Amino acid sequence: MRWWHVDEVVRLDRELFAADAWAPELFWAELTTAGRSYWVAEDAGRVRGFAGLAVSGPDADVQTVGVDAAVQGRGVGRSLMSTLIDAAAGQGATRLMLEVREDAVPARRLYESLGFTVLGRRRGYYADDVTAVLMRLDVRAR
Repeated sequence: MRWWHVDEVVRLDRELFAADAWAPELFWAELTTAGRSYWVAEDAGRVRGFAGLAVSGPDADVQTVGVDAAVQGRGVGRSLMSTLIDAAAGQGATRLMLEVREDAVPARRLYESLGFTVLGRRRGYYADDVTAVLMRLDVRAR
C-alpha cells in the first residue's frame, strides 16, 4: 500500500466494516510505523482488497483485511493472507494472530483452511457488540 491508495482503502473499509472502519489518520499512521506493512490487491487500477501486518519479534498480528464484496470468493482474501503469512515468516515471526467477527463465517473458513486455530473469544469486541474469535497460526508449520 502506498499513500495514493489510502483514500480508496478508507472508502472500501467503510463499505465493509461501517462502525468499525478506521479513520484515514489511522491508515496514514500505520504506513509510517516501524514493524507495520500493508498491501493492496488491485484490478484495473482499482483497489479490491487490502491487508496489514504488525511484526514484533516472534509475534505478528493481522491488523486488518478487507476484500471488496464484488470480488469476495475469488481468491483475493487468500492471496492477501498468504502475503501476510509469508511476510511474517520473512521477518522472523513464529506466531501470527488475528481477530475475526464471529458472524464472518466465510472469513473464518478461509483462516481455518490456512491453518489458523481458534484460541478463544472476546464477547462484545466489535462496535455493534459482535464477538471476536481469536485465532493463531504457527508460521513455522506452514
